[in-house]
Amino acid sequence: MNSPFRVSVITDEITQEFERALQIASREFGLNWVELRGMWNKNILDLDAKEIAEARRLLERYRLRVTDIASPLFKVDWPGAPKSKFSPKQRDQFGADFTFDQQKEVLDRGLELARVFGTDRLRCFDFWRLDDPAPYRAEMNAKLKDAAQKAADKKVILLLENEHECNTATSEEAVRVLAAVNVPNFMLNWDPGNSVMQGDMPYPQGYDRLPKHRIGHVHCKDVARNPDGKYEWAAMGRGVIDWIGQFRALKLDGYHYAVSLETHWRGAGTPEESSRQSWAGMKGQLQKAGAA
Repeated sequence: MNSPFRVSVITDEITQEFERALQIASREFGLNWVELRGMWNKNILDLDAKEIAEARRLLERYRLRVTDIASPLFKVDWPGAPKSKFSPKQRDQFGADFTFDQQKEVLDRGLELARVFGTDRLRCFDFWRLDDPAPYRAEMNAKLKDAAQKAADKKVILLLENEHECNTATSEEAVRVLAAVNVPNFMLNWDPGNSVMQGDMPYPQGYDRLPKHRIGHVHCKDVARNPDGKYEWAAMGRGVIDWIGQFRALKLDGYHYAVSLETHWRGAGTPEESSRQSWAGMKGQLQKAGAA
């Protein structure tokens, strides 16, 4: 695909069978890039040396490069704060089951995997969402800054995802954190779908707020509004987000990093077919935006 962006897909959104996911990404979707979060029913941080070697072999076989390591760094409760209503009872998210005390290990492992898979980007969050994060915000920002500085030592960019279940969900919240953690290798993983889930209008209003030079990765999924006013995931092109406008604006602003399909929607029955339909919508929107 000829695009100003690194057009990608998160492989485990298609299937946990890594080679099958790569086959679809490269031969069916026509992509040159993939995003890694989990495979073989394991979080990427839990892969052993043999599995890492096999993953690298398969990526080389299908001629796919890695946009980033989609780690679960800081997707945990903030210690001393009230328990978040978004905190999973078993703490399991995409195969991740790490405590706050293990976050140094998560960071170190993520940085090592970035090196092994040949990428300069590592995704993170800023802790399960609190009703009032204000008493803890300065300490959270200090934790993010410290992690970014450690990443800088390894020449890795730390990408904060605006996640609707974490403390940075909306564009306004993202702007505040980016201003507080003002270091060159701390950038935003902009996710318009997640921002909608917290009542934000991601494009054009939300995007217009963002410092464009601080966007280092983009997740692509869509959101539909039910008659009762609640939101649910949708295939790309079937929701409320103006992705054509968003892609066009990213292109005009000189963005050239990843736009990565994170399907989430399961309306086609299986993750594979749902991702196939969502990719068809995303491809059409990229083309209409003049970005493919």
